[in-house]
Amino acid sequence: MEYENIYIEEENNIATITINRPKKLNALNKRTILELHTAFKELEEDANTKVIIITGSGEKAFVAGADISEFAHFSEDQGRQLAAEGQERLFDFVENLTTPVIAAVNGFALGGGLELAMSCHFRVASENAKMGLPEVSLGVIPGYGGTQRLPSLIGKGRAMELIMTAGMTDAAKALDWGLVNHVVPQDELIPLCLKIASRISNNSPIAIKYAIKAVNAGFKYDENGYAVEIDAFGTCFGTADFKEGTTAFLEKRKANFPGS
Repeated sequence: MEYENIYIEEENNIATITINRPKKLNALNKRTILELHTAFKELEEDANTKVIIITGSGEKAFVAGADISEFAHFSEDQGRQLAAEGQERLFDFVENLTTPVIAAVNGFALGGGLELAMSCHFRVASENAKMGLPEVSLGVIPGYGGTQRLPSLIGKGRAMELIMTAGMTDAAKALDWGLVNHVVPQDELIPLCLKIASRISNNSPIAIKYAIKAVNAGFKYDENGYAVEIDAFGTCFGTADFKEGTTAFLEKRKANFPGS
């Protein structure tokens, strides 16, 4: 697929996806969501990609929201379809990738932008980041998983207030609430994400895959996270990565994981 609204840079087994619609503050439209889905899918299938970082172009915004002009005149059924397709194609898809995804939140992450950041496995923010779900100010609610992921990250009460006031939180408060893991000056954002990604890439891709699956299971009503963990733990014992990891430990050397 030829990308119009994103670009990808790859180095040292780390891929960085940049949403590139600066005039629209990187707002998500249908084309961008499709491009992101395609990029994530291709990188997930590439064994050389150990970690994915996603960010927005420029210094103002990660993603300032959805492109409202695309759905302002939608019917009820079209609205339901928009949310269902978006969740399946991008937001749920990212959450369940077996390749770790780090959101590098530079500037505004509002509406669909915050929902995209929350679907990533964790988030790092620049000091100028502003985050919120302002949908109720438009007469609608978050539709890409925001009402579910935000409470699980910051607690029900805080999420209710943020959603109902259509307010924004700054980076410092987001760090205090656990919405982001780190806050740094903007020029240090990508370097820190790359540093963290490098540390992740040194570990077993297979073990990370099962760790993501087990953690996610604990947040799903129809799964027993403990049971998933037990099964995944046992499955790891049959992998080449487990053999290499334990052998390297006993031989007091650095492991060279085959990823299988």
